Amino acid sequence: MADKQYNPKHIEQAVQQYWEENQSFKATEQEGKEKFYCLSMFPYPSGRLHMGHVRNYTIGDVISRFQRMQGKNVLQPMGWDAFGLPAENAAINNNTAPAKWTYANIDYMKGQLKSLGFGYDWDREVTTCKSDYYRWEQWFFTRLYEKGLVYKKNSTVNWDPVDQTVLANEQVIDGRGWRSGALVEQKEIPQWFIKITDYAEELLSDLDQLEEWPDQVKAMQANWIGRSEGVEITFDLAESVGEVSDLTVYTTRPDTVYGVTYVAVAAQHPIAEFAAQSNPELAAFIDECKNTKVAEAELATMEKKGCATGIYAIHPLTGEQVPVWVANFVLMDYGSGAVMAVPGHDQRDWEFATKYKLAIRQVIEPGSSAQENCDLTTAAYTEKGSLVHSGEFDGLDFQSAFDAIATKLEQLGHGKRKVNFRLRDWGVSRQRYWGAPIPMLNLENGESVPVPAQSLPVVLPEDVEMDGVTSPIKADPEWAKTEYNGQPALRETDTFDTFMESSWYYARYACAQNDTGMLDPSQANYWLPVDQYIGGIEHAILHLLYSRFYHKLLRDEGLVKSDEPYKRLLCQGMVLADSYYCEDSNGKKTWYSPTEVSTEKDDKGRITKAWLTADGTPVQHGGMTKMSKSKNNGIDPQQVIDQYGADTVRLFTMFAAPPEQTLEWVDSGVEGAHRFLRRIWKLVSEHLELEAPAALDKSQLNKDQQALRREVHRTIEKVTDDLGRRQTFNTAVAAVMELLNHLQKAPQDSDQDRAVMREAIESVLLLLNPITPHLSHTLWKALGHTNDVETQPWPVADKDALVEDEKLIIVQVNGKVRAKITVAADASKEQVQAQAEAHPNVQQFTEGKTIRKVIVVPGKLVNIVAN
Repeated sequence: MADKQYNPKHIEQAVQQYWEENQSFKATEQEGKEKFYCLSMFPYPSGRLHMGHVRNYTIGDVISRFQRMQGKNVLQPMGWDAFGLPAENAAINNNTAPAKWTYANIDYMKGQLKSLGFGYDWDREVTTCKSDYYRWEQWFFTRLYEKGLVYKKNSTVNWDPVDQTVLANEQVIDGRGWRSGALVEQKEIPQWFIKITDYAEELLSDLDQLEEWPDQVKAMQANWIGRSEGVEITFDLAESVGEVSDLTVYTTRPDTVYGVTYVAVAAQHPIAEFAAQSNPELAAFIDECKNTKVAEAELATMEKKGCATGIYAIHPLTGEQVPVWVANFVLMDYGSGAVMAVPGHDQRDWEFATKYKLAIRQVIEPGSSAQENCDLTTAAYTEKGSLVHSGEFDGLDFQSAFDAIATKLEQLGHGKRKVNFRLRDWGVSRQRYWGAPIPMLNLENGESVPVPAQSLPVVLPEDVEMDGVTSPIKADPEWAKTEYNGQPALRETDTFDTFMESSWYYARYACAQNDTGMLDPSQANYWLPVDQYIGGIEHAILHLLYSRFYHKLLRDEGLVKSDEPYKRLLCQGMVLADSYYCEDSNGKKTWYSPTEVSTEKDDKGRITKAWLTADGTPVQHGGMTKMSKSKNNGIDPQQVIDQYGADTVRLFTMFAAPPEQTLEWVDSGVEGAHRFLRRIWKLVSEHLELEAPAALDKSQLNKDQQALRREVHRTIEKVTDDLGRRQTFNTAVAAVMELLNHLQKAPQDSDQDRAVMREAIESVLLLLNPITPHLSHTLWKALGHTNDVETQPWPVADKDALVEDEKLIIVQVNGKVRAKITVAADASKEQVQAQAEAHPNVQQFTEGKTIRKVIVVPGKLVNIVAN
């Protein structure tokens, strides 16, 4: 071996060049060979990889390399989720264009990914901000429009009246625009929607197909879809309001209908707007509601406010008139924009009724076995129970009342059973610049039509100047001007929500170079569905839901055959690191990078003292927290690669924690991983200096050689299960580390010593190849192999080697270890007991005592109870 010392920088660059020259990871369709499509969620090109990226992509690469060595045809692609608001903000801050900033980041991050040795097929790279990608997204949108799955309607947005622009939710800080500081208004503008609600039932029921998804993720999806069974109830108005003569509400608790004491409508409801024309107080309240940003999540905690309309609705069962109020907790975008209020049995309705002194009526009482009180003066009673004060339905339980009241309302023409979903249609319009233009044209007659297929793509201009206020394509009236059938038309200046790009990229990878269609069905159906998908739990709802929906749309267009895009899902945990800060007299904290800090630790490894290395200034330890810019505790992967090598980074991220759990970044752990790789290098180097071994002859092995070989094949068996079925990469690494301890103590004197050692070393290199591929590649070649370790089949445990001739048994007397004995592997219980009782040390502790009981645990333990 040329290098006696492990030099990762030298070997890793050479190995990466070898892979590139030999196209080692290029994937092609091979009929008759089992395929395996492994995909990690692609990154946003923010500028530099962070450790969360490194962990995600290392997991994906380990699985890909393992599956390739199982003999499968593996596809592992990579690309860039390149559109989005951060690029606009960065462009403004850096006085550049988003495209230029984005492409520069991609170039740098691609180099980082290559330096980590990830086995990607770069010929399939996709960049979502390039027109060769988004043209097909635009084409597909026009197909959905023609199918009636796309529509335009007015929807409320955050409007900055100073900057004259729409703001994303994250740009609204304490109710004000992030740049102008102006109070943000709620404004209605036309926006484009895709009918995901048409697929709500299927999206919910198909979760049952996803047997290899975490239960937590499936539950989050189910809750977001939010299927409920209820009754749609119609309340006639005492007097028509304009053209409105009734209003409809949806409830999952028809059993409480006799407790309705008012009806609440949204500020944008036609009844509210009509009543406001002659009611200045109501008009002012509606304006206040329109200028209050209300997310659905905030409804439960916000102060409940309302205003009476002076309009009354007629209770469909009692004929009683109940007042109609406008309430700030009712949203027009959800359901019909009206709710029946039952303050006795809904806490929100109770708070509102208490505030405005409206009637509170009990119509549910606890069952005889219930422990709850039903004191409506202190709170609503929200549990299910028996009906009271409910006419002919008194005494019925919830389900009986549900059915009976629903039937009665249906007979009266005032209700119908209905399944509802919490899920709302997907609003895909964004009023930002850096996104794919929505392929629709606005005609002079007010009609909207899709851009003809031959005119696609609608290309986003990239050479623009950002003023931080208006989208360049909105600011330039010439960009929008075009023609449709010889008539003037204006292009849509809204751009797509970036979830559009990330919802189908996995499918485009299957045929990334196809320029004649969105997908090549033969290629797509060869690779899809994705066999293993890896990404953070923060994407468990929206990204995965939209992607599942998009896949069903692709299926219904005839482009794919499968129902679901991802068979198996792994959600990796966050990466944590120590954080340090100084606090000034005003309580302001200044955070310092762990690389700037020196520490003292106690014998348990806990930090007891910390100071700035540069000048000795004491700093406080802020604990292990998620790596972030705000805490300044992110570790730059490039610095660690430069110091220790990519294989060390890969090994540590796999060894430090199970993949689903948080990983604590500890420098001593990284150093430990590096020492382990140096030990392997040293073992191989020393082995190669000895005389080359003869072929392994199993029949000539002595007991020690058999025992060592047994350890090797036990390790193969465990690592195979850990990497494949269990996906516990940390325990796989631990098993190889334990084996290395045995190998370093093993003699290499005889020919068969060296033969066993050669088999063991080759097994270690094969087992570690998915995790430390540069080291494995280099040492495999050093052992004289002409083929690549990548193309080697995964080692298979020799069942004969695992058979033990003897077993080590622990012998206890009254629970204390008194001896260790070696017995034949096939010894009977009686033989083991007799050998244990005959041991001199055991006899010493049983002499003169009566043996009351002997417990024999086969293959492990004998416990003798004596007194």
